[in-house]
Amino acid sequence: MSTAAAPAGSFSPSFQLLVCGTLVAAVLGAAHRLGLLYRLMHKVDKVSNRHGGESVAAVLRAHGVKFLFTLVGGHISPLLVACEKLGIRVVDTRHEVTAVFAADAVARLTGTVGVVAVTAGPGLTNTVTAVKNAQIAQSPVLLLGGAASTLLQNRGALQAIDQMSLFRPLCKFCASVHRVRDIMPTLRTAMAAAQSGTPGPVFVELPIDVLYPYFMVQKEMVPAKPPKGLMGRAVYWYLENHLANLFAGAWEPRPEGPLPLDIPQASPQQVQRCVEILSRAKRPLVVLGSQALLPPTPASKLRAAMETLGVPCFLGGMARGLLGRNHPLHIRQNRGAALKKADVVLLAGVVCDFRLSYGRVLSRSSKIIIVNRNRKEMLINSDMFWKPQEAVQGDVGSFVLKLVEGLQGQTWASDWAEELRQADQQKEKSFREKAMMPVSQHLNPVRVLQLVEETLPDNSILVVDGGDFVGTAAHLVQPRGPLCWLDPGAFGTLGVGAGFALGAKLCRPDAEVWCLFGDGAFGYSLIEFDTFVRHKIPVMALIGNDAGWTQISREQVPSLGSNVACGLAYTDYHKAAMGLGAQGLLLSRENEDQVVKVLRDAQQQCRDGHPVVVNILIGRTDFRDGSIAV
Repeated sequence: MSTAAAPAGSFSPSFQLLVCGTLVAAVLGAAHRLGLLYRLMHKVDKVSNRHGGESVAAVLRAHGVKFLFTLVGGHISPLLVACEKLGIRVVDTRHEVTAVFAADAVARLTGTVGVVAVTAGPGLTNTVTAVKNAQIAQSPVLLLGGAASTLLQNRGALQAIDQMSLFRPLCKFCASVHRVRDIMPTLRTAMAAAQSGTPGPVFVELPIDVLYPYFMVQKEMVPAKPPKGLMGRAVYWYLENHLANLFAGAWEPRPEGPLPLDIPQASPQQVQRCVEILSRAKRPLVVLGSQALLPPTPASKLRAAMETLGVPCFLGGMARGLLGRNHPLHIRQNRGAALKKADVVLLAGVVCDFRLSYGRVLSRSSKIIIVNRNRKEMLINSDMFWKPQEAVQGDVGSFVLKLVEGLQGQTWASDWAEELRQADQQKEKSFREKAMMPVSQHLNPVRVLQLVEETLPDNSILVVDGGDFVGTAAHLVQPRGPLCWLDPGAFGTLGVGAGFALGAKLCRPDAEVWCLFGDGAFGYSLIEFDTFVRHKIPVMALIGNDAGWTQISREQVPSLGSNVACGLAYTDYHKAAMGLGAQGLLLSRENEDQVVKVLRDAQQQCRDGHPVVVNILIGRTDFRDGSIAV
């Protein structure tokens, strides 16, 4: 042991070097965490009146954002004022959920990101249903949320909750901004994430102290005079240092414009295999969903491709109206029976969820091609009820164009499309018969909707919000063109009507926006007629008022023997709207021979700049289809 022992002090230089290195690393780490190193090269402008809201507005303008939907709150006031100054129209609603639905409609109709800003705490929790609806409908929506100041997180500040945990399951991207200089890069990343891959909502949290000017934050954060005592001075230094970190480098020039998007594309080999499968088909069928209308493929090119392809198709979601009205390739009724007979089915932007009976509606002998941006959704239930011949992860519109190019010159026997059209005609004949059936009171809803279909102009956008009345309308009322039909999507959310109508009319000011409401669903949207009046947004609401939640009672009463919670009243919704400054009209048994005249009067009121509510008293019938729109 004596020979192995090292002489005293032989490790001192190495040990001292290690200690010194550790201390230097610790000091540098602390300096980095405290922002001291960054501030060596980036100044804090203590006299500037600029604020973080201006950075938000600059990024939104650079991304082509024209509308910002909101319900005002002190946490977010700077960004609202900054957007107004840069020419972005700020539209305030009476409920935060409406603001998100409006942004969702803008996203669907323009192919860009819809933007909404709400205040902290309850302002954000009020948006949850609409954000979830956007997630399931795959709409690129940017939610900007106020928050308590960075120093007061988890300290009991007003309206302070863990907002990030709330929105992580709902959004593709979530971030909280802690320095003014981070606003622009964070928003650019969020906007790109919303549109890349499978589109969806994103959330950016903006604490109040990154939005207001330096002098205002300083006044709230740092005492006017340094306190006495060592601890007081230490706290004072910490607060001043935190303030400096918030604003260091805040106004240095930074990129504002869009980042590149990541949009998946089908490989040439996959396209070729699908071409070969379809080329051998005798009874091919296409089902197009909302994803087919996403950028970068314009609706006009997609329509031309479908006409060149010449295959009968069903259209769902935002693809409704793609082929216009009464196109010979568009099959509208008896989808389940058609899918059973088809030998090759192309599911383009459609998934096998409840709308396709989880895949059970597909024939085991059919060859199934499915294309979707989302691989997980694309293969849902494929291990149970169906199996794809080809599963292609990629952009749907681009895939269809390549598929049609590969099938140039291919034709199919016309008797298959004619067979499907005859089934359509039989269904439409049954609706004509139902329209002539007497009802015990009020108006026949099928007849009313037939007259709506006859009156609807070519430049209209249909917004649908409800159950029984809207389910029937889905069979009878046809959108006149692509991107002219707005329904909630697969989440089946009630209350989308006012927000969708608001966004639609702002995007397409020359279009007539017709909203078809059930009377239950209209309860969510009534107060927003104040919004329409204040912002001069002329939309037209048609309420199928049968004094009940009829889609529910239609099953609840015969199966469970009670109508509990399903009853409403024949409320004077038109008068309530008049109280909010809108125009109100009534359709009932007393003027049933004037349905078209009343609809024309409502149109004229809208053309004169007035929002209108038409309260249509309809009878409760047992012959309506009552199907959910798909």
